[in-house]
Amino acid sequence: MNDTAKVFLEGGPDDLPDRIVPAPSPGPDVKIELRNGYEHFRPTARRADTSEGSLTVYEWWERTEMPG
Repeated sequence: MNDTAKVFLEGGPDDLPDRIVPAPSPGPDVKIELRNGYEHFRPTARRADTSEGSLTVYEWWERTEMPG
């Protein structure tokens, strides 16, 4: 059994490599590197039933570009 806390990502680009990711630590937001930028997700009060159990839903809220 894996003891790592995980969250479910909702929204954002359709081509995210994973929708179930480790919970952020430290800090409340999840930041995923994708296509020369970052997709940002914030926690919600909702939960999703997934193949890994009931997980907190993190909702996409913005994308930032890497310099260059």
